[in-house]
Amino acid sequence: MGSFKENVKETFLGLSESAQERWIDFTQFLQETWPVLVLLLALIVGIGIYADPPPPRHVMIATGTTGGSSEILGKRYAEFFAKKGITLELVPTNGAQENINRLSDRKDPLQAAFVQAGVVHTKDVTGIHSLGVIAYDPIWFFYRGPELNPKDFQGIDGRFKYFLGKKISIGNEGSGTHAHAMKLLKVSGYEPGPNFVNLPNDQAVIALKQGEIDGVFIVDTHYSSNVQALLNDPQVKLGTFGRAEAYTKLIPYLSILEVPEGAFDLKRNFPNTDLKLLATTTNLLIDDRMHPAIQFLFLQAASEINGKATFFAKRGEFPSFKNTMLPESPVAIHYENNNYPFLVTMLSYLPFWLAELVNHIVFIVLPFLIISYPLLQALPGFRTRRMQNKINRIYSDLKSFEQELLINFDLGKLNEYLRKLDLLEYRALNIKVSKRLAGEYYSLRTSIDYVRNCLNRGVQPYQIDETSVALAGQVLTKMDQPG
Repeated sequence: MGSFKENVKETFLGLSESAQERWIDFTQFLQETWPVLVLLLALIVGIGIYADPPPPRHVMIATGTTGGSSEILGKRYAEFFAKKGITLELVPTNGAQENINRLSDRKDPLQAAFVQAGVVHTKDVTGIHSLGVIAYDPIWFFYRGPELNPKDFQGIDGRFKYFLGKKISIGNEGSGTHAHAMKLLKVSGYEPGPNFVNLPNDQAVIALKQGEIDGVFIVDTHYSSNVQALLNDPQVKLGTFGRAEAYTKLIPYLSILEVPEGAFDLKRNFPNTDLKLLATTTNLLIDDRMHPAIQFLFLQAASEINGKATFFAKRGEFPSFKNTMLPESPVAIHYENNNYPFLVTMLSYLPFWLAELVNHIVFIVLPFLIISYPLLQALPGFRTRRMQNKINRIYSDLKSFEQELLINFDLGKLNEYLRKLDLLEYRALNIKVSKRLAGEYYSLRTSIDYVRNCLNRGVQPYQIDETSVALAGQVLTKMDQPG
């Protein structure tokens, strides 16, 4: 029994020899099967590019009118995307209707938009998916003039006749503000008066503050610059909805938001009583052809930006996948059912391009390898058959050569015969075989040596005279006779 040092040395020597044999076998395997491997690689790359091309580096999103919350929200989304190496271009529009029209246009490069629920009829809309609801958009009615007692006035919905002769802005046509204002007036039994005007929200705010109009409808978030400008103006009053519950029954997509007394400004006790505001919601809509990785990026941005607690929303309330105005994207459904999708989890730790690469490997390459496993399993058999065929071809050539010697042996061509054998042996020496076929390989070389030795010993093995042939024929004839 050897010493410990010798045992360790022998062990490492054995491992080294084994590793070398494995490496030689692997390189030989690559040399012989590279056409199949190249075909597999091309197939994987082709399937990857066709099934899931790389995500774009530039995305366009509609943010609606100037000064609204969608513009502020869009800037926060753009900052989030920039950290991931993606440019999110903000596109101002005239409102929700234009956003829907542009998303539906298959030639328009716009890929996403913030759209308020209930602003358009969506039954005939195609090519658009929803990534969920991301925020509340209260329906505000601000007015100038004497304070209207809610108990006597019963809210703006109860006795709106007071304002029918006033100059009221109901938002520019095609905007969410205009759509909701018209719907609330219609369900309350009122028609816009002749003095009603269609001003964009930012212009309506200026007009109300300067006394050019008497009231304004605005559908926007609490933190928007337009809403904040009016909430902070002591000269401007806020109307309420006295029958809010009834409206939510008649218009299902509306919600009720509670505003306690003094919640907007404790110092001036604004509002001076508890209020109920009606609110719609903002949907994040996308072109249904948007790359899944970009969709996951939007969902992660929505969770990080819109998932925080706000004046009206609780932490984690958004994004929500209830009451979406259009069918949910399959990516959103996956996100909803799996709180931490693989790509979104990776995006928290890896750069976007690297996370997308890992996602490709996990969800495209690995399944393909699993499917192609039987083919990969067949590669060793394919390799063995190739080696066996090379050996068999040389055996066949050797047999043909020997038959030629038996039939047409010419002593003067001895050197030519030996050169043919040398060529066969050279071909055999250039065959790289695995250990499994080593026996057949050396048997082939032995057979070549046997024929060479026969030729080197003399001509007897291949020079058969006519008498011997005749005697052999007589023997075979007697063997064929019965008895």
